[in-house]
Amino acid sequence: MNDTTDTPASVTVTVIGLGLMGRALAGAFLKAGHPTTVWNRTTSRADQLVADGARLAPTVGDALTAGSVVVLCVTDYQVVHTLLGAHDVDLDAATVVNLTSGSSAQARDTARWVERHGAHYLDGAIMAIPPAIGTAEAVILLSGPQAESEAHRSALDALGTVAYLGADPGLASLYDVAGLAMMWSVLNAWLQGTAMLRTAGVDAATYAPFAQQIATVVATWLPGYAEQIDSGVFPATVSALETDARAMTHLIEESEAVGVNTALPTLIKTMADRSIAAGHGGEQYPVLIEEFRKPRND
Repeated sequence: MNDTTDTPASVTVTVIGLGLMGRALAGAFLKAGHPTTVWNRTTSRADQLVADGARLAPTVGDALTAGSVVVLCVTDYQVVHTLLGAHDVDLDAATVVNLTSGSSAQARDTARWVERHGAHYLDGAIMAIPPAIGTAEAVILLSGPQAESEAHRSALDALGTVAYLGADPGLASLYDVAGLAMMWSVLNAWLQGTAMLRTAGVDAATYAPFAQQIATVVATWLPGYAEQIDSGVFPATVSALETDARAMTHLIEESEAVGVNTALPTLIKTMADRSIAAGHGGEQYPVLIEEFRKPRND
């Protein structure tokens, strides 16, 4: 945790957007002792927060000027721009922390827009469910000017474990979707295996511990594989891609034999085949990064 001169009493916060996550964010700020203003189109969503000590802003324009830190947690970036652009508000000296999900390009565009209107901008992503907000398990990704992240760290720490990623405002969004890619890939692989084993009468609960063990072991490979990707050199110290491709064929054939969908392993096998055809069959699995970097071929 970075040192900061901020104290709870010195940091006023506004939260705009009071869905389940927005209400959790505002509640965490209140619990940490920050004077908190809230605004939402449906004002009844603020009732409990107001009862807990929050101030309900009469307009979004009032909300935007009420806090030195303005946290946005709304549906999408279109709503962000609608709310910010619909009011001729002087945002000078405020720091806008946008925790709305979107793309890295949208984050960078919004950063430029906010900065042109006299405010500072941090883009963020919440890697947690609402009940976890305010605990160490809630990871809040932030990107943008480091000075702004450090200046308001004591306030933002109320939300959970803050991870500052760098000056590029688009990094939080990119990390967010990269994390989703990991999550869905692990779950999809588990579902593929579960579907196969259930044809032999093995239930999901029985398979889950073995799958968890495999996932844990594979995760330990990542630092070494990352070094290969960053260096652009892929020595087959464990297994060559052409060997992995033969195992992929076995997975596809076994899936077909037991009547399980083969779309996922076939997709990966197709990418491996392209890499092998390009001369990379004797290199290690991370060489497939070159296939992942290519745009989709229709």
